[in-house]
Amino acid sequence: MKANLGKKIQKLRKTQGYTQEKLAEMLGISRAHMGHVEQGIKTPSIKLLGKIAKALKVKVSALFP
Repeated sequence: MKANLGKKIQKLRKTQGYTQEKLAEMLGISRAHMGHVEQGIKTPSIKLLGKIAKALKVKVSALFP
């Protein structure tokens, strides 16, 4: 599931035209952490999921495949 969540975040990020670095900067996290979330290595907190959704202009539910 984590990998699917990460892939969905990555797809939405690319659709919005953001690099990992830019999105990470917007979220206040490192690019490495953002990469780990997208790869499914790390699970984002509920708070971070909310920030990701807001930055990508989608509802939190849209982050889940």
